[in-house]
Amino acid sequence: MEFIVLLTILGVFVGMVGTMIGAGGGFILVPVLLILFPNKTPEEITSISLAVVFFNAVSGTLAYRKMKRIDYKSGILFSIATIPGAILGSFVVGILSRNIFNLIFGTLLIIIATYLALKPDNKNSITTTISDKLTVRKIIDSDNNEYVYSYNKYLGMFLSLIVGFVSSLLGIGGGIIHVPILVHILNFPVHLATATSHFVLAIMSFTGSLVHLFNGTLASSFLQVLLLSVGAILGAQIGARLSNKLKGRLIIRLLALALAIVGIRIFFLAFA
Repeated sequence: MEFIVLLTILGVFVGMVGTMIGAGGGFILVPVLLILFPNKTPEEITSISLAVVFFNAVSGTLAYRKMKRIDYKSGILFSIATIPGAILGSFVVGILSRNIFNLIFGTLLIIIATYLALKPDNKNSITTTISDKLTVRKIIDSDNNEYVYSYNKYLGMFLSLIVGFVSSLLGIGGGIIHVPILVHILNFPVHLATATSHFVLAIMSFTGSLVHLFNGTLASSFLQVLLLSVGAILGAQIGARLSNKLKGRLIIRLLALALAIVGIRIFFLAFA
């Protein structure tokens, strides 16, 4: 009974925080699973995380849909680009040892956290220059806030391919990488970046989870996935509402702090 309650509460927390900052929650869930299930392989850990990220992302996407903050046109392009990477990452994780997995995962989180902490604010100024390689988007949310921004769609698709591979490899969903890319490289407003990232996460994590389902990795983890997902679905609804009350820069700072804490912890697990 305590095990059931623990995993459900963990799912609520993962869903809430992950949706609030557009990260899917895998960056929280993976290190906790590494501690709770020391005998599971990296492939089994990532399969559980990706499945939970999927349910979390779907729930969060439905919440953000009501707020009209999802850039569907851009999200579909990025999602298509993530699929090959997600499939490849799901296969590659099977050849990694536990220590190597921890080392890669921890190092990546620390690097991203440092970048976010030192990067100046992105003002998301309106860009009017249009060329063959520049996509201009205009989104009006449910609160009648108007967002106008531009980005290079080819660069966005290439980076999404990499995000798909890394996120599926590590089972983190990819939002912790994708949100900074959308904000600091592709010029997305923060609130649209978190919402659109969640939409992309739903498709990408579904692809990676299908691979794990077909190769049998998820066979022994259905109970864990069920309990965590129930909590994540509820937490995602809470997180989406909280994100509406937070300033964009605060969301990024919370993301950087969470990444630093988790990254350091996982990095040292590689030498334990």
